Amino acid sequence: MKTIARPAFAETEEKKSRFLAELVFHDDLAKRIEELRVLHPKANHHVNAYRYLNDEEQLIEHGKDDGEPSGTSGIPCLKVLQGRNLINVAVIVTRYFGGTKLGTGGLVRAYSGAANAACDAAEIIDYIPQGEADLFAGFSDAGTLEQACAQDGITILDRQFDTVGTRIRIAGPRDTLKDLATRFPVPETD
Repeated sequence: MKTIARPAFAETEEKKSRFLAELVFHDDLAKRIEELRVLHPKANHHVNAYRYLNDEEQLIEHGKDDGEPSGTSGIPCLKVLQGRNLINVAVIVTRYFGGTKLGTGGLVRAYSGAANAACDAAEIIDYIPQGEADLFAGFSDAGTLEQACAQDGITILDRQFDTVGTRIRIAGPRDTLKDLATRFPVPETD
């Protein structure tokens, strides 16, 4: 699976209709649509599609036509995301009507073309599942634990010291977390 490094933008035109396409992180979708409605009050439609993994690792995907004829915009945009195997992203296509009706086939081509243009403009990267973990080390191993947590991709969320050692909560790539949790397990309490 793939995702994006940062949001991307592309603009296309079809028979004088303008299509402004943005590829954003799924978590930013609702806020970005609100912003686009304010930025583009004369735009006719803000079509969107998204794919993301929920907390149970289930794939959730949907396309919304936002007033365009059913199946002519949201689903074609979703098919672009599926075809590129993108996850945890959304595409929003803002349309300014140019005065010429595009017809069903024309709308499908225009919206999928705009979504593809945004994907082409994006920096596509490998998707690496993220998570959080608690680690523990006695005082004699605290330096080794700190070094292990200093590697790329690891963020220290919390650090606590008590009478027996150091407890650290980290976030980062799940595979790395699993390895660190095996090396620095939190002792069970009675």
